[in-house]
Amino acid sequence: MKFYNLLIKYRFWLSLLAIAIAVVLNVTGTGFWPVFPLYFLALIGLFSHFFIGPMRLIQGPMEDGNIEEVEKILRSIWFPGLLYKPVRSTYYTVKGNIAMMNQDFDTAEKHLKKSSELGSPMPEAEGANKLQLGMMSLQKGDFKAGESYIRAALRLGIPDKESEAVAYLSMCQIFMNKREFRAAKDYFRRAKALKPKTKQVIDQIKEIEKYISRIPG
Repeated sequence: MKFYNLLIKYRFWLSLLAIAIAVVLNVTGTGFWPVFPLYFLALIGLFSHFFIGPMRLIQGPMEDGNIEEVEKILRSIWFPGLLYKPVRSTYYTVKGNIAMMNQDFDTAEKHLKKSSELGSPMPEAEGANKLQLGMMSLQKGDFKAGESYIRAALRLGIPDKESEAVAYLSMCQIFMNKREFRAAKDYFRRAKALKPKTKQVIDQIKEIEKYISRIPG
């Protein structure tokens, strides 16, 4: 696996080296067909570098929390528009998540929208993307867009119960704001039924519970 990762990391330069060796051998009398395998391997290396990219390499640094290394790998993708569509979607999702960590919400929204437009091979990943866009819309006070994105996230599916609970609580607050209290209570019950364990989500449930039982509907 380590060897494969090294191959991915350096395949562009190895491909150029293979072409250079093939050309030298070709012009010094070896002939085209004997060096054809070098040309072929170089072509595969260059194609995979631009079409698939080094996205596989980000898994380890992401798990280790090494965001600087992740950003370095992303910067090595010179032409993201050439990436295979699902890979390009993942590229923009990661870029968006990093921008969110840096609290650059405008950049995060731009990248996440690009990822959402491209779609994802896994509906749950697209659902998580829509949820992030919905939360950013709510932070900006755009409740209409926030509701639209969060509805889409719930329809597509959200990969973990904590995030799903956040989605239902957000819908609860949206409908409270619209004074549609019956729907708000329904979303609150759904959030609570998921039994989230994250302290932030639990605190939010307790805070809403203080007054939601006193409202009509």
